[in-house]
Amino acid sequence: MAGGAGKDDEPEPPRELDAAGERTSPDHHAPALPGASEEEEGASGAVEAGQDDAPEPEDDQEEGGDTMEDEEDATTHLPFAPAEEESLEETIKVDPSYTISLIRQLIPKGSSLEKEFGDSTQPDNTDRSEKSDKQGLPEERSVSPKDQWEECGYILWELAASTPQAELMINNLVIEVLLENLRTANSSRVKEICLGIMANLVCHESLVAAISLKNGLIATVVEQLFLKHVKCLSETFRLLAAILQSSASVSWAQALLPDEILSRILLIVGKTDSTTLLEKIIDFLSTVIDNRDLIAMLIQPLLKLGLVDRVIGLLTNEIDRPPDEKLDRKGSLDLILHFMLELSAIHCVSKAMTSNDRLMKVLVNMIKSPDKVEVASYCASVVIVISNILTDGKHLVPKISRDLPFLESLLEVLPEIPDDDQARYALWSILSCILAQVQGTELNSSSLDQFASLFLGKFGLIKADLEKLTPEDALLKGWISTCLKAISFFMVRWIEEKSSRGNEDAIDNAREVLSYCQNALC
Repeated sequence: MAGGAGKDDEPEPPRELDAAGERTSPDHHAPALPGASEEEEGASGAVEAGQDDAPEPEDDQEEGGDTMEDEEDATTHLPFAPAEEESLEETIKVDPSYTISLIRQLIPKGSSLEKEFGDSTQPDNTDRSEKSDKQGLPEERSVSPKDQWEECGYILWELAASTPQAELMINNLVIEVLLENLRTANSSRVKEICLGIMANLVCHESLVAAISLKNGLIATVVEQLFLKHVKCLSETFRLLAAILQSSASVSWAQALLPDEILSRILLIVGKTDSTTLLEKIIDFLSTVIDNRDLIAMLIQPLLKLGLVDRVIGLLTNEIDRPPDEKLDRKGSLDLILHFMLELSAIHCVSKAMTSNDRLMKVLVNMIKSPDKVEVASYCASVVIVISNILTDGKHLVPKISRDLPFLESLLEVLPEIPDDDQARYALWSILSCILAQVQGTELNSSSLDQFASLFLGKFGLIKADLEKLTPEDALLKGWISTCLKAISFFMVRWIEEKSSRGNEDAIDNAREVLSYCQNALC
């Protein structure tokens, strides 16, 4: 089953059921070309927090109210579209003076940065004969100051995906300009653009140290978690996910430690109906649990503040949605279950999950659902989560061992996960726990009939799965042997009890099952 238990005060890295190797962390967030839509990101499950594209200009959405503002209809704003065969660095050929002028356009009016920027920017030594791919600043057209600011921001957002451009921007006070806007702007759109630019900048590992040392940066970014604007929050979590995969992760994680901050993060987890924000916050939390140092710092405080309850709430809310809403949120259930799987592989989290009766009921009911074959994609994650929980929650086994519909549904899942070794291992580990428990208890005649009938009816599923066994499946064979011994025990007792009552066909079937089990155990 899942790996051994660790100490509560020294959380283990996530455990893996697959005996083939250790669990690996995702790659560091890499620069991404502009052009990926939200729909494309969502289709792949948990979204990588790499560089995002700037969104299309639209009216500000004001903050306020008790719930977070939701925006799901934004399209991608593309001032330029690189050809697929070209690399980002080949496509973005921009005169440095143009980039500097864009930064200048973002300086808040009346800010002390106006003079500082003029004194500190790099001199323009560029050959004017070299044409820039960007033809003119937005101010050359008849646009409002607000639109001008936004268009400059969109362009910088995209340019920040290029390492040379990002270096140029950092050297020309872009962080100071963005910070000043975050501190003083009332517009959610302004804040979103500033956070989007920063999120792209911190994806360049070579720049992370210099960026993190900017006075007031960490505190200002963390403050953005208290906004109610969905897109601002999405960019904040994207920024945090990227920075927590960098060499500066510990200093940023320390800024998240206060209960007020972690409680706010968990509140967002429990309240968002935005699929984009859900992806970004789960990516952020996954980044935390993929890093041993961050787990040691943050997992216990998160558990104390209700992480398990919040994630269970996410799961139950998703399950209870009307069918039409579920269609509009394709992938959300898989995303939540995958995250729950990651959490359950951490010993101290799994232990906390064992004390929550609601979670096991929800998971058991998902396996028992008549729709499980139609939505088989979630079955693998569910059985792995259950297996991980039972590793630390042996007291839960008696509660599910007499649930025959659950046992029957588990067997029905076997053909749905033929190529998923981890899920298959998890399923057999659950079966072995249940059947060993049942074998060790006294069964009356009625219960014996029910178990015998179940295995006589579903044994074909077991046989089909056993045909896939390979010499490498040593761990799996141990669990299967436990199951076959228990089934043999039921068959022997049932045959003895029924032999004097006729029904030779059923008895012959039972003997055939018994013979198969005994031969397989030899």
